[in-house]
Amino acid sequence: MSAATIARPDAPTAPAPAAAQRSRRPGLVPTIVLLFGAAYCLLPVAWVLVASTKSSRELFSTFTFLPGTGFTQNIADLTAYRDGVYWKWMLNSLFYAGFGALLSTAVSAVSGYALAKYRFPGRESIFNVLLTGVLMPPVILAIPTYLLMAKANLADSYLSVLLPSVLSPYGIYLARIYASAAVPDDVIEAARMDGASEWGIFQRIALPVMVPGLVTVFLFQFVAVWNNFLLPFIMLGDDNKFPVTLGLYTLLQQGNSAPALYTLVITGALLAIVPLIALFLVVQRFWSLDLLSGAVKS
Repeated sequence: MSAATIARPDAPTAPAPAAAQRSRRPGLVPTIVLLFGAAYCLLPVAWVLVASTKSSRELFSTFTFLPGTGFTQNIADLTAYRDGVYWKWMLNSLFYAGFGALLSTAVSAVSGYALAKYRFPGRESIFNVLLTGVLMPPVILAIPTYLLMAKANLADSYLSVLLPSVLSPYGIYLARIYASAAVPDDVIEAARMDGASEWGIFQRIALPVMVPGLVTVFLFQFVAVWNNFLLPFIMLGDDNKFPVTLGLYTLLQQGNSAPALYTLVITGALLAIVPLIALFLVVQRFWSLDLLSGAVKS
């Protein structure tokens, strides 16, 4: 036997092509589970999309997923309902969610950075209290929050919905985790040695690095406030201050005696999804830019 035919014991053996292909294929069961999960999440959205195209007569007399012919008329009727109160509700939701998410992101950025980069007595206790707030259901805090707002004469006002959304324990938690991982301690110490103030360090060094995490905080808080129903339901009595969630609920309640309003509720629910989709598309663009710029700098 020649030396060329003797296999070296230390030579690596290549896996069989079929086995390598099988190892790279995704499992069938996880794929099926993900498809079922996607169908479970998208099926209600598909129903709302199709139902919003139907007139009042078509809504109850045609096949569920058969498109109708009344979409434009439904939008016109929704706009004309009570002199356009629906769009007033949409503007209220944009105010509550947009302004509330901006303030919450600012508070989360400052608080998360302070908890991540400063050492002071009680720091871990404060963080543990915040974690307790993350785990606590919002329904438990609804009545105490209303009593506090009523004591301050803020019930049935825009501030009664806006102020409770400013402090987000989950946002502060995310900001602290991101600041701990993304903001180098050596850079902070070098800036201090150069005479930079603490606010200047946060504003010029920490804040630009924390932008991807803060965008995530803004998105989560915007969606949470936009979809919030319980707090406005407890706080507000004037329907001109209602967000779109509470406004559609009152419209649905009136639909029990006037079934023609059901098409307005469905069309309004579809239109209420559009700002969230647009926001996610815009935020996704900023995520991509921030990740690419960070990779180049490193």
